[in-house]
Amino acid sequence: MLLFVGLGNPGERYVGNRHNIGFMAVQAIASRHNIGPWRRRFQGVSVEGVIGGDKVLLLLPGTYMNESGRAVAEAVHFYKLAVSDIVVFHDELDLPPAKLRVKTGGGNAGHNGLRSISAHVGNDYRRVRIGIGHPGDKKLGAGYVLQDFAKSEGPWVEAMCDAIADNAGLLAGGKDSTFQNKVHLAMDAKGFGEPADDVKD
Repeated sequence: MLLFVGLGNPGERYVGNRHNIGFMAVQAIASRHNIGPWRRRFQGVSVEGVIGGDKVLLLLPGTYMNESGRAVAEAVHFYKLAVSDIVVFHDELDLPPAKLRVKTGGGNAGHNGLRSISAHVGNDYRRVRIGIGHPGDKKLGAGYVLQDFAKSEGPWVEAMCDAIADNAGLLAGGKDSTFQNKVHLAMDAKGFGEPADDVKD
């Protein structure tokens, strides 16, 4: 069993926020792979299904971002999962919009959702970092992530979630580099930015 966690804040007012792109990505995966219905569980909503031959629990914590670890820890303990079985999808200020990086462990770069998860279950889980760009001033970051994506950003956000959903089987199979490359090829084919090699970490 793998655990795919989408990070975001629950409630209607946050649905379109940049901070909620992790929710959007995991919801797209569930939709693409006909996994449903969602049900209330593990201090959020979750659903079990099979992706690329691997059994996966999809989880959207309902605890608000800075307490995401509580929901993740509950699911991890219930299924007796290893930290390496966890894949977290989240917004990343330090990547340009429409870019994606997969990494294991590392720092949390001020992301409260990641900080909470690391505090509860450890740090060596996989992260799918979805670039949302940076407002230019560190002090503006907290407000920026809680703004809705601009209407003009809608096409790349939808394309990114589609590409993640299309290639989720690679991620489930542990083929992180192939997954990352396939997503960037899909985004590039749709005209969103430069090839993956031009993105700086």
